[in-house]
Amino acid sequence: MYYRKSSPDVVLFFVVMVLLALGIVMVYSSSEVTSYFKTGDSFYYLKKQLLWAIIGLGVMGLMINFDYWKLRGLVLPVLLASFALLVLVLIPGVGKEVNGAQRWINLGFTTFQPSEIIKLALVLFTAYGLSLQGDKVRFFVKGVLPYLLILALACGLILAQPDLGTAAAAAGTIYVMLFAAGVRGKHLSYLGLAGVGAIGVAIAMAPYRMERFLAFLDPFADPQGSGFHIIQSLYALGSGGFFGVGLGESKQKFFYLPEQHTDFIYAIIGEELGFIGAALVILLFILYVWRGFKIAIASPDPFASLLAVGLTSMIGLQAIVNIGVVTGSMPVKGMPLPFISFGGTSLVFTLAGVGILLNISRYTSDK
Repeated sequence: MYYRKSSPDVVLFFVVMVLLALGIVMVYSSSEVTSYFKTGDSFYYLKKQLLWAIIGLGVMGLMINFDYWKLRGLVLPVLLASFALLVLVLIPGVGKEVNGAQRWINLGFTTFQPSEIIKLALVLFTAYGLSLQGDKVRFFVKGVLPYLLILALACGLILAQPDLGTAAAAAGTIYVMLFAAGVRGKHLSYLGLAGVGAIGVAIAMAPYRMERFLAFLDPFADPQGSGFHIIQSLYALGSGGFFGVGLGESKQKFFYLPEQHTDFIYAIIGEELGFIGAALVILLFILYVWRGFKIAIASPDPFASLLAVGLTSMIGLQAIVNIGVVTGSMPVKGMPLPFISFGGTSLVFTLAGVGILLNISRYTSDK
């Protein structure tokens, strides 16, 4: 038997609001030069991000008040719709190609990225399925394989765009959920090895990925080519020092650092706000993960618990990958920093996931 708490998790809500506010400020600070050069309006990207933030907060508010257990009935429709969109984005003329990647559907007034909704759909599907399995998760074929097949199909479609980073993040999220569900350590070990092997094959099969991997090992071997992103990112972080050069005073945003308001916005944070600002962002994500797992542990039923684990891991892993890339700790791959990077689809669905997590936090066992 459950009772409703008076309010959602206040700490988690506060952390998300701080990250979102910081993201809006940094989107403007990092994009004003590029925005003016491309559109003649220094506030172009800021205005778009503000609009998506308002929409995302509205969706988050709806999900906070939408009882999480009602999501069980939406699992299959959401999953099927997500797969349909993943197929649709690969159709020439429907999917929009940017920098050699076809990841967006052009809606005319804006673009939509299907890979963002499939991550949420996979978490919902896996949480619901595993919550019904019980002790069956100890058996690979009956308890684990069905979810791996769905994950493999989703990752295959995402890789076709191509987008290795999102596929790897989705797989990592499901892996954490399998661990939380009680899958045997032996099976998890095999899956981990298989996942690392699959990433290795994906890197080896694409020359540009191999170039990025080699640049990760030694970016200065090709400073004007494959190592350019990493080097410019490290220059930005290094020039920030302890206190930073000051908000809005970045030099790297003047067309030195590519993707400065999206994938590499953390480098601008490090440059303008210094070690203190960069460390604060990491601390906020640690707080998010702590509160998310705390909600999962206190959740009233297996579905809620696994759903909370998935939503928490999805954000945490994405932050780890983005910060890892920007600091040169991982090979370069396109991955936005949750709540902070510019991007409408990512922001809206991330806030939707937060809304679900906050709704779960409103319920607890009365035992």
